[in-house]
Amino acid sequence: MLSEDALSRARGGDENAFRELVDPYRGELQLHCYRILGSLQDAEDQLQETLLAAWRSLEGFEARASLRAWLYRIATNRCLNALRDRRRRPQEVPSMVEPPEPTRRAEPIWLEPYPDLLLEGIADSAPGPEARYETRESVGLAFLAALQHLPPRQRAALVLRDVLGFHTTEVAEMLESSEASVKGALQRARATVNERMLPRGRERAPLPRSARERELVGRFAAAVERGDTDSVVSLLTADAWLTMPPEPYEYQGGQAIGRFLHDREARRGAHLRLVPTRANGQPAFGCYLPDAQAAITRAYGLMVLTLDEDRISAITWFTERSLFPHFGLPRTLPE
Repeated sequence: MLSEDALSRARGGDENAFRELVDPYRGELQLHCYRILGSLQDAEDQLQETLLAAWRSLEGFEARASLRAWLYRIATNRCLNALRDRRRRPQEVPSMVEPPEPTRRAEPIWLEPYPDLLLEGIADSAPGPEARYETRESVGLAFLAALQHLPPRQRAALVLRDVLGFHTTEVAEMLESSEASVKGALQRARATVNERMLPRGRERAPLPRSARERELVGRFAAAVERGDTDSVVSLLTADAWLTMPPEPYEYQGGQAIGRFLHDREARRGAHLRLVPTRANGQPAFGCYLPDAQAAITRAYGLMVLTLDEDRISAITWFTERSLFPHFGLPRTLPE
C-alpha cells in the first residue's frame, strides 16, 4: 500500500523516502525491462533511467493509478525509446569462423541470459488476474527468444497484458493508445509467440534443483569436460536445437549438433571447464578455456540448457564474457 507520508516526504526532496517507495519494485521493473530489451545490461541501464525519471516527475504522480502501474508506464516507454535508439545504430553480428552448415539460418536476435539470483523474490509472486503465462515460463529462454521477434509495441503490450496481468485499459493508458489498438497488437503478438514457441511447455522438465535435474545436468557437464561429444548427443532429444544468439546459425538433431560440437572442439584445441550456475530459471554453466600461456582457465562463454523429462531439448550458447560477474562467476580460474 502506498505510504502517503513517504510520498509527501519524497515530493519534498527526501531521497530516502523515495527509495522507500520504489525499492519494492526494483527487481520486477528490471525484469520487465529485460523482457522487452532482451539484454541484462540494457535492462540495468533502463531501470536507472526509469527511477531517475520517476524521481524528477514525482510531483506529476496523481495516485489515480497505483504507484506500481505508474512506474511500469515509465519503464515501458523508456524501453521503447531505447529500442528505437538501438535500431538507429548499426549492429554487427560477430562473425563465427567457418561454422559447419547449419540446419537453418535464423534472423539474428539480441538476447542475453538472466541470472536466477535476480529472480529471487520475483518468481514466487503471483501475476495479475489477466496474465496468461506463469512466471516460470515467462522468464524462460524460449519465451524470451520469441518475444524478441515481435515489433516493440506488440512486445510491450504482450508483456504488460499476458505476463504481468494488467487490464487492457491499463495497457492502453501506459502505451498512450486505444483499447482497440492494444487488442489488435495482442492478437498479432500472441500468434507470433505461439508459432515460435515449442509446442510443449516446460511442465515436463525436472523440477529446478531436483535430483533428476542434477543427475542429467551432471552427466552433461562431465561429458563436455572430457570432450565426449557422442555422450553429449546421447543426452539430447531427437529434435533438440543448438542456438547461439545473435549468431544466425541454428542446429537441430543429434547429427547436426554433434558435427558442430566436434568442429568447435577441434578449433579450440582444448576441453572446456564448466562451472554450474542458473539462468532464466534453467540450469546453466560458465564455460572456461585453458590459457596456453598460464596455469589458468579464462571465461569463454555461457551455456544454458532447456530440459525435457530426462533429456536436453535445447542448448543456448552466449559469448558475452562481460556477463560472468552478474552470475557470480570469476573471469579466470586456476588450472
